[in-house]
Amino acid sequence: MGSKIFDCITFFNENFITNIRFEILNKFVDYFVVCESIYDHRGQKKKLNFELLNKEYKSKIIYIVLEDKFESQNLWENQGKQREFIFNGLKLANDDDYIMFSDPDEIPNPEVLENFKLQNKYGIFLQDCFCYKINIFNKYESPWEGTRVCRKKNLKSIDYMRQKVVRKNLKYSFLRIDKEKNIQLIKNGGWHFNNLMSPHNISLKLKTFAHSEYANDVYSSVTVIEEKIKKKIDLFNRGHIYEVKNINHDYPKYILDNLHIFKDFID
Repeated sequence: MGSKIFDCITFFNENFITNIRFEILNKFVDYFVVCESIYDHRGQKKKLNFELLNKEYKSKIIYIVLEDKFESQNLWENQGKQREFIFNGLKLANDDDYIMFSDPDEIPNPEVLENFKLQNKYGIFLQDCFCYKINIFNKYESPWEGTRVCRKKNLKSIDYMRQKVVRKNLKYSFLRIDKEKNIQLIKNGGWHFNNLMSPHNISLKLKTFAHSEYANDVYSSVTVIEEKIKKKIDLFNRGHIYEVKNINHDYPKYILDNLHIFKDFID
């Protein structure tokens, strides 16, 4: 029996893209680990939002809830705490099983997962980045360093794998033992469908996630967000102007077969 694949995410309210994720990856993922907290990263109480739409996948879903309140004033530490809680969802994983970690909107290419073999300690999936719509391409942040993967026996920390396993480490000399360099870059690694949600939900995300510098109305006003989506420009005023891409065979088969589901997210 080969190594199993555990696909892990931290969840806030991203039901649409999370359920799309299940549809795209189901054939090659053995278990989906979904970690949701009853607090946002600012320590405010929130309701549990996760909803599984396709009940056929119920046996594959490991849904875990973090009930401890975030005590730190450092939002990044709170984000890290939720990530580390994922270990509670890995009790069925063996040492040689693959543990993938992503944000919900970072979707690995299922063709890469077929007969997947990791040659290095860690892997980074290099993903095409889209914003607001499935066909508004963000060339400035592509390829996006999205999903990370390692075998369970090498998984010391989810947050370490996300924060410290980065492509730029490969540029350092072997003398820099403080930099993790045992990394495999996985090309054609999937898609980052960033902010594939309503302006209201984008606003809520900006007001609650770890990048607190974007919580004010200069960035998080629904009206401002709607205008930026209309103009296809960057949320964070970095001068990025996005371009419309044709929807073709480069997309997941599930999306191509179900374009009607994405009618609100095609430009």
